[in-house]
Amino acid sequence: MNIKSTLCALFFAAPLAGFSATTPNIVIIFTDDQGYADVGCFGAKGFETPNLDRLAKEGRQFTNFHVAQAVCSASRTALLTGCYPNRVGITGALNSRADFGINSSEMTLAELARQKGYATGMLGKWHLGHLPPFLPTRHGFDEWFGLPYSNDMWPENPRSKPGTHPPLPMFENEKIVIPAVTHADQEQLTTWYTERAVKFIDKNKDKPFFLYVAHNMPHVPLHVSDKFKGKSAQGLYGDVIEEIDWSVGQIMDALKRNGLEDNTWVIFTSDNGPWLIYGNHAGSAYPLREGKGTAWEGGTREPCIMRWPGKIPAGTVCNDMIMTIDLLPTIAAVIGAKLPDHPIDGLDVWPIISGQQGAANPHSAYWFYYNKDELHAVATGDGRWKLQFPHTYGSLAGKPAGKDGVPAGGTGCKVEKIELYDLVNDVSETTDVAEKHPDIVKLLESEAEKAREELGDALNKRTGKGVREPGRVKGEGQAP
Repeated sequence: MNIKSTLCALFFAAPLAGFSATTPNIVIIFTDDQGYADVGCFGAKGFETPNLDRLAKEGRQFTNFHVAQAVCSASRTALLTGCYPNRVGITGALNSRADFGINSSEMTLAELARQKGYATGMLGKWHLGHLPPFLPTRHGFDEWFGLPYSNDMWPENPRSKPGTHPPLPMFENEKIVIPAVTHADQEQLTTWYTERAVKFIDKNKDKPFFLYVAHNMPHVPLHVSDKFKGKSAQGLYGDVIEEIDWSVGQIMDALKRNGLEDNTWVIFTSDNGPWLIYGNHAGSAYPLREGKGTAWEGGTREPCIMRWPGKIPAGTVCNDMIMTIDLLPTIAAVIGAKLPDHPIDGLDVWPIISGQQGAANPHSAYWFYYNKDELHAVATGDGRWKLQFPHTYGSLAGKPAGKDGVPAGGTGCKVEKIELYDLVNDVSETTDVAEKHPDIVKLLESEAEKAREELGDALNKRTGKGVREPGRVKGEGQAP
């Protein structure tokens, strides 16, 4: 073995210097369609989130945390693989009849954690493929209880034509335990996931574990249990958020009861911004522009809180930009696990997360995708500058939003030319400053060219050389 390989072996054999000999537990709580301003410490109004606010006081609040694409499957793919979703062939949201999903050659966070002997569990929404080869138990999770895709992909969705969706199944591992989920079942989803999360913690208290809790809520159709129904001042949406907050409290209580609080890294965030066409059944991204399904800040910038006593500074706020793709390589560095052999896009951002003095984002830029393979925007790694490219996106465009679960019709809006935004001084993206900063425009255009070369860009009829194929199953469904 040469010197280089010896050093690599030593690096991957143990956690980074400064960490305890006990490998930390990792808990990721990932909600669905929760807006930037839908947590008390991020400015929520009309409902309360005392457990999340306490998590922030005891941990670190991240005000510039992003997902890689502002829609379900793509966002979850990026979180679990450390890759831009376009790289692994999963963009947008897989429908209930899709014949493809995550490829077995990709490494998930669960598979990464298994290298170090972690127990791995998942509760909630998967959405990386519903056919057997794509289920969580085939991709590193010891156990799973939840729905295979979004809770609106069911026969009762009034937005879908009859026959669009089959009955919505509830899985336990690879067995369907509820063939057709009902409204009454959906009212119990948050409670069921929480109870099982607590049981998972109790069962695995004597060994390291990775727990991924992916709530279906607050994605429409909104459902809440009787114990929170009518509780908030903001109607059903507020009730749903308060139940999610309760869930966070139950998980934290389980960690404390088992003496695991000090050696558990808890991460709370959401998969994308609010689905604004649903009005009072959607959240708020204030003061950000737009929401779900767009490359504006309201689509990709999410509320994020992390807690790990003694490792993540308590009661602090971080304004540095980081993204879900960075979590896999950062966790790998922390626990001493080996990264996959294939290229990934995330980088280790532990110095930022842990509040190290002088820490800087290692990315020169982040590449934001939205509509399948269309490159809509890029941003500098420090999060200050963002360049929007000409494209079409859906928006209310000032029209009244929907009400009580009935959405409003969106309008196709256009970015007519290249636009540059200074997010430090204009987080709401109101003023295009491209003409004032041609050097920044040129810099970000060069980054966009790198993105097109590597991942492609349908708007420019480009195919990326670094794109990998998703997994596919012939004859068992149809592609969306």
